Parts: sequence; C-alpha cells; structure tokens
Amino acid sequence: MKTSAEPIFADKKTMRKIFRSLQERIGPQKYNAWFKHGTTVTFEDGHIKVAVPNPFVANWIEQHYQADLAQAVEEHTARQLPVIVTIDTNLSAECSRKDLDTQAEIVSRATHGRARRNKPTAAPLSKYSLNDFVVGASNRLAYQSAIITAGGSDRHFSQLFLHGPCGVGKTHLLQGICNAMAGQGRNGGKSLKWRYVTGEQFTNEFISSLRNKKNGEFRQRYRNLDLLAIDDVHFLAAKRSTQDEFLHTFNAIESAGKQIILASDTHPRLVGELHEQLVSRFMSGMVVKVDAPDKETRMEILQKKAAAMKLALPDDVLDYIALHIRGSVRELEGTLVKLSALASLENSPVTLELTRDALAEHLARTDSAITLGDIEAVVSAFFGVTPADIHSSRRTKTVSVARMVAMFLGRRHTRMSFPEIGRFMGKNHSSVVLAVQKLKKILLGGKELRWTTPAGDKAMPAEALLELLEEQIG
Repeated sequence: MKTSAEPIFADKKTMRKIFRSLQERIGPQKYNAWFKHGTTVTFEDGHIKVAVPNPFVANWIEQHYQADLAQAVEEHTARQLPVIVTIDTNLSAECSRKDLDTQAEIVSRATHGRARRNKPTAAPLSKYSLNDFVVGASNRLAYQSAIITAGGSDRHFSQLFLHGPCGVGKTHLLQGICNAMAGQGRNGGKSLKWRYVTGEQFTNEFISSLRNKKNGEFRQRYRNLDLLAIDDVHFLAAKRSTQDEFLHTFNAIESAGKQIILASDTHPRLVGELHEQLVSRFMSGMVVKVDAPDKETRMEILQKKAAAMKLALPDDVLDYIALHIRGSVRELEGTLVKLSALASLENSPVTLELTRDALAEHLARTDSAITLGDIEAVVSAFFGVTPADIHSSRRTKTVSVARMVAMFLGRRHTRMSFPEIGRFMGKNHSSVVLAVQKLKKILLGGKELRWTTPAGDKAMPAEALLELLEEQIG
C-alpha cells in the first residue's frame, strides 16, 4: 500500500474531490494538521481505513472528523461506509515539527472554542449498547456497575467513575448506559432527562455561556438532569473556573438524588491539576478500572468484529492474533482490516502464515503488554497537559518534564528503541537519549522533579512519582 503526503486511491479524480470536500468541511488548517501529512486514507473491503501515527491522533480524528470524512466519501461515491481508524507508527516520520505544533495549537484552542448547544436528549447515542459489550475478567466489574447504574430498579449507583487506557471500552459503557436509559422511565414512567458530553464539550459550553452572558441557561441545561454522563473528564485538568462550575453542577445533581457517570484515562487521584474537592467527590462514588482485554475476551471481540466484516478466520489465526495483539480493541480491529486487505489483494483466504507475515514488523516494535500510547495518556493526564503538547516543540517546564518522563517510561516498559520512541513523539534519537540519561541522574541523586501549575509550583521525589505512574500504567 502506497504511503504519501496526500493519500492515493485507485480513482485519483474521486479522491481529490473527497479531500477537497473534507477540507471545506473542517477548514484548511485542520485538514493540513490532521490529514495531509502522517495520515493515510484508503478504501479497503467495504471500509474507509484511516491510518495514523499514534493513539492520540486516532482518538482526535475519531472524536472530531470521523463523521466529516464519512460524509465527504458518501457525497462523491454515493456509498455509506464505516470509518475505521488504525495506528501505524511508521507514519510518524512524515509528521514535521510544524505539523505537530499546529496539532497542539488546535487542541489548545479547542478549550476556548464556541460550543455546540445540545439539549437533554432521549434519543439513542451512536451504536453502543450494553447488550453487545464483550465482557471478560478485565472489565466485568465495570460492566456490572454499568448494568446496575442503567437499571430501571431503585438499586443503582448515583456516581460511577470509569478509568483506564484508551480503547478499552469506557465510551462504550457510558453511551451504553445512556442508550439503556433512553425511553426508560422511573417514578411512574416519567421520561428521564439525561445528557452525554465530553469534558471538552462541557468546557466549551461553559466558556460560551460566560462570553454570551447566558450562565443561567447553561446551569439550567446541566443541573436539572436525571443523568449526566461526561467522557474524558480529565480534560477539565488545569481549567480552574470550569472545575468550579462543574463542582457546583455535581453538587446540584447529587443533592437532588440524581446520577453522574464519568470516564477518564486515569484514576481521579492521578489527574493532574484537578480541584481537591472534585477528587473527593469522585472518590465518594463507585470508582472502577477498565483494563485491556485478556486473551479470552480478545478472542470473543475478534470473532464478533470478523463476523461484522464478513471475514472468515480459522481458529489458529484467531488464537495467534489474540495471543500477540494485547492492546486496545481498536488495535484488534486494525489487525483485522489489514488482514482483510492483504487477503483481498492476494485473492486468497486468511491463513496463519499470512497472519504471521502481516504482523511480524508490528510485533517486533510493540511486543509488550504496555504501549507508548498507554504511557503517554497516563503521563499527560497526571501533568495536566495533552499528548499533543508532548509531541510539539513546546519547552515549558511542565511539558518538558512530562515529555522526559514519558520517554523514560517508554524505554523502561516497551521494547521500542530510542529512534522509534523519537519518531513516535516527533523527536530525534538524541533527544530521547538525553531525556533518559537526565532522568537517570535525577533518580540516582534522589532528587525531585519540579513542574508548574496554575496554582503554583509543584515538586515530588522522582522515584515516588515514577512508582505512582507505573502503578497506573501497569
């Protein structure tokens, strides 16, 4: 498959139209930052495959541009095709420093953007249902907690906080709860008012209400709900005024005996620059970690995904994939897309030999239960920065410390080389070497790491800080 700055399709004329339409929908700056370099888009066996360099870009495209791309494709092909985002770290080399800085700037500006004003809804969200969630040892408690929370009986959790790495099903469970409550009535069958938003959307709506002097409307929208679901709540880190408003919202819903469900990439105590009162509120409810799926669960996920793609896989292939691909559900799905494409190109069935050849390079790079994406998510949440900041050329004290820690943990817990870590983060080989050496010296000297927050400077012994982060990562 050809990789280039501008993704190439068999029908180049149609593809130019699709990309022109996508650029018009999201704007040239966003298109150039997220799609022009380091990202490829291809048609593969009834799907639109978007290959990106790392989990952060994957999450951002899924949350912000997936629908726009699907609509652009439908506009010029008259076909409704699902969009699947996969990760190919080889694409990291195509991302220039300018591209990474632009991505970081877009993420930063998103915290101050204008909001979409959605009303409390009773309509189902997307495709997620608790009924099709694949349950295993790694997520059983989270699933059972979600079932209880969504149940129509009097027994339910008033607060539920789910945390875990990217791609393990937190959003599926949150939206599944909301969908289960859509049309469901308590208190004599009265329709329930609920609302699902991301931490980013809550922030944007609050800022917009301040600018337009519509604080009352904002509070009315959020404080009179039966259920408030907020995904990626760690996005509120370092946003003091938004946290204050959310604390009041939380208290209002809690005092009314209603429900709040939240999801984050990390444990509430490890979310950097989060108001202590909010941490206390989060810890007073049901806090559950969602881990990456175990082998048995991965087998079931693969069987369901393959059936949905109409991809025939023998048992030895399923077993091989489940044994070696130990990351997120997205990684499993990406593997199936790759196998489907290869089988189609070679006009042959998917065999164990084909699977081994297809995954050889990937496994050589990522043969670890912990990925650099997992590390980056935990580190960025702890320091109150974004993965985009870590990838950028920003050198503020906090970003520099977070970047150094992520590089050090990447060397300690993955088999990635210095150049591979550098490519993943948009840095050169020597930057990673220097960062690792610097942190080793700090550890040998028993010294502290210091960084800056809006509330002032913070410090913590380097060894204790690493132990805290490793407990969350592992």
